[in-house]
Formats: sequence, structure tokens, C-alpha cells
Amino acid sequence: MNRIDKDPLQKRIELTNWIILAVLFFPSLFFGFKFALGVLLGGFISIVNFFWMERGLQGVISRQTANPKRPAMIKYFIRLAATAVVLYFLIAYKTVDTIGLILGLSVVVINIVVTMIAIMAKKNFSEEVR
Repeated sequence: MNRIDKDPLQKRIELTNWIILAVLFFPSLFFGFKFALGVLLGGFISIVNFFWMERGLQGVISRQTANPKRPAMIKYFIRLAATAVVLYFLIAYKTVDTIGLILGLSVVVINIVVTMIAIMAKKNFSEEVR
């Protein structure tokens, strides 16, 4: 498989995911162990899903088969099922606080929204300077 170089924006998003997880995790320790564990595990789950999605799409793109949609969809459903099973056990056995888990699962979404706002603000600022 040919290695596809990552876009600087993607590298930034991947690094910022971990920073946002740390920023959410350390203050969550004040709300109790289960809440902090929920934030931490939710963050790990969302970051691993983001990474797994990237790897799956790279594989589909590099193979260039006649029907790339089918393998991509199969990998998507496998990832979705694996995530659902993990979340089920975390919630059913009350291992973590549900609100903390939801907050942790939001790490990638928060990061993408903040990154896009920053990029648009930077773009608008550079257009105003011209």
C-alpha cells in the first residue's frame, strides 16, 4: 500500500484531539472518578474511531477497485458495531458516568468545530487586510 502523506490540517486536528482531551480530562477529575473515566474513555473512543476511519478510507483510495463503496461501507459498519458494543458495556455495567462519556465522545466534534472557526476567522482576517 502506498503511503499517503497527511495534510497539515489533518495533522493539526489529530494533535489537537489529544490536547482537547487533556483539557477536558484534568478538570473532570474534580467531578469524581467515574465522570473523569467517562471523559477519558469517551475521548479515546472518539479519537480511535477518527483514526480508524482515516485508515479505512486510505485503504479504499489506495486500492482503487471497481466498486470502492462496498469495502468502505463494510468497514464503516464494523467500526460502528465495535463502538456500539464497547459503549453498551461501559453504560450497562455503570463503569463510567454517562454525561462524562458523552463529553469525551465529543472531543473530535469540538476539535473540528473550533478548528474550522479558527481557519475561517484567519481567512476572513487575511482578506480584510488586503
